[in-house]
Amino acid sequence: MSPPVKPVAPNSTMSKGLSLIAPSCHARCREPAGRRARPTTMHLRTTITGIVALTSLAAAAGVGYAIGQDSDPTGTAPPPRIALANADLTTTGSCDALLQSYVDRGVEQVGAYGWVGDMRIFSSQEGDVSMPLSSSAAGVERSMPSTSRTTSDESGTNVQEAGVDEADVVKVAGSLLLRMRDGELLAHDVSGAAPRLLSTTTIADSRTTNQPLDPGGELLLVGGRAVVFGSTDTGTTITTVDLSDPSSPSIVDVTRVSGRATAARLTGDVVRVVVQTDLPQLDFSSPSGALGELRSRLHNRSLVRATTLADWLPTIEGQPAVDCDDVAVPTDTDLALGTTTVLALDPASPSLRTATAVATDSDTAYFSTDRFYLAAGQPAWWGPWSECIDCGTGSPQEPSGTTPIFAFALDGMEASYVASGEVEGTIADRWSMDAVGGSLRIAVGPSATTGTSNSVITLREDGSALVEEGRVDDLGVGEVIQSVRWFDDLAIVVTFRQTDPLYAIDLTNAAAPVLLGELKIPGYSDYLHPLGEHRLIGLGQDATSDGLVQGAQAALFDVTDLTDPRQIDVVRYDPGTWAGAGSDPRQFTWLPDQRVALAVVNGSTAKGMTGWVSVLSLADGRMSNRMVEVEHGEDVYDVRLVPLSSGRVALVTGSDVSFLAL
Repeated sequence: MSPPVKPVAPNSTMSKGLSLIAPSCHARCREPAGRRARPTTMHLRTTITGIVALTSLAAAAGVGYAIGQDSDPTGTAPPPRIALANADLTTTGSCDALLQSYVDRGVEQVGAYGWVGDMRIFSSQEGDVSMPLSSSAAGVERSMPSTSRTTSDESGTNVQEAGVDEADVVKVAGSLLLRMRDGELLAHDVSGAAPRLLSTTTIADSRTTNQPLDPGGELLLVGGRAVVFGSTDTGTTITTVDLSDPSSPSIVDVTRVSGRATAARLTGDVVRVVVQTDLPQLDFSSPSGALGELRSRLHNRSLVRATTLADWLPTIEGQPAVDCDDVAVPTDTDLALGTTTVLALDPASPSLRTATAVATDSDTAYFSTDRFYLAAGQPAWWGPWSECIDCGTGSPQEPSGTTPIFAFALDGMEASYVASGEVEGTIADRWSMDAVGGSLRIAVGPSATTGTSNSVITLREDGSALVEEGRVDDLGVGEVIQSVRWFDDLAIVVTFRQTDPLYAIDLTNAAAPVLLGELKIPGYSDYLHPLGEHRLIGLGQDATSDGLVQGAQAALFDVTDLTDPRQIDVVRYDPGTWAGAGSDPRQFTWLPDQRVALAVVNGSTAKGMTGWVSVLSLADGRMSNRMVEVEHGEDVYDVRLVPLSSGRVALVTGSDVSFLAL
């Protein structure tokens, strides 16, 4: 979960798109070339219970819980730190009542074959479009939104939100470059003529599951310490490494959390981890004989009624990660069942942690510098196969109606619940959300209540409610959102079915957003990146007039006049190739001083899976391209191009660190 860098503008964010109605594709997998783009904007994947370790939400809406601290010496239990402001979230008052709430909802979601409806609409990963434009467009009598130049985060990672770093396989601080490879943390000195290996530290349980959103095998770097995330069969391992002496690192803490991490963020000195855990794995039966389905259903429901809180809540080192009084339960019992937990830690004192939990499942968690937004999950039912969790046939029905959203304020290690609301439509992923100036902006796709079009909606906090401010509808009717890029006062949205409409939306007045202009061209861009005041690059797929994708392409757009955006150049790659940034924006780097864009392009050759670096030099509104073959096999997904303070670029492949000749 580490994407491209966002514009330098405060709170500008980028947003990534995805194709829908198909198992989510992580950076380590890719949809076969030549397949038609699917007509939806969300990913479906088999998710069971969700647990989000949200580091900073301890003061959260009454769901905060301090871990690893001494108990009250007076023996008097402190009151819950959850001050729920409205009826959308509530606490149950006791552990028995909390367990009963899980059981009641669980009984409704189990059938003759076990858990049903556990294919959830989830937000995918990277894809991007984000930038503000500052010059006025010709012929428009108003101050136009603007795009600004973007650079990578100081850690070398292309991120969604300025000021919010994301876990990656590579991090850099000055002349020190760290990278994870096969369970080892490697420290390199990149100040000399060639990178020099300083040390190798084995990190137990630091591998990845290769599942969507899994940050296993990735790290964050803060204050001379690396925080490494790993995935195991039973959960997530968080290892803190002291790098005071990079030639001799030392492991200072190992924390094991039940559940699978789906995101890791760094704001200031606070690390936040988003983790998912499964619904209880029970010994469900299947129908057989007369009255088989009825008997099996009754048996399976009896197993759910026999569960304990240990089956539903996360643990840290085998101990409860959150107190019963600190779990907020949605009053809407139709929300996806699960537990979203916020775990915050300070790498300088890793034993000091805070946690917050909401009793719902969600893959869609968006972080700004001062807010955390959780979009609650919805079950997506698979028609007549809805009770068969292993069936590979059938099409998911359109998600019903609205998506609830919970907002939390972040302050150091603490987090507090501030508001909740809902939007009509589906939220494809975290890239579809952005917050700036007290306004939450969301790009939503179709649902049962919205028809077949897409919308951009703005919301604001009004007391304890998130209320709609304004909206723009009818974007790409019958098409799928492929990418979104946000700026302080601008959104650029790309949809696709047969052609690629690109929409420019003015958000200067959040209460009255305006569609300024649109551009329709073949193919689509599933990653967008601003290249200064008037240029935007889009990485995606070339396509025929009937929507059949051909191979990767890089398109250069002139957005000087937002009422009339234009494609001014395009580089087409070989058939069957794809741009890595479409599924992982960390595989794109923009070097503004050199006016060079670096993009990883992957494809199949006689050598097998092959990865190239496309070196795109921009001059006079044109792109010249040079291809450098750099990697083969599954390692193509871990290729990174890291800008260094020296002005050079570190090329990180599966087995090597070198300098890329520009």
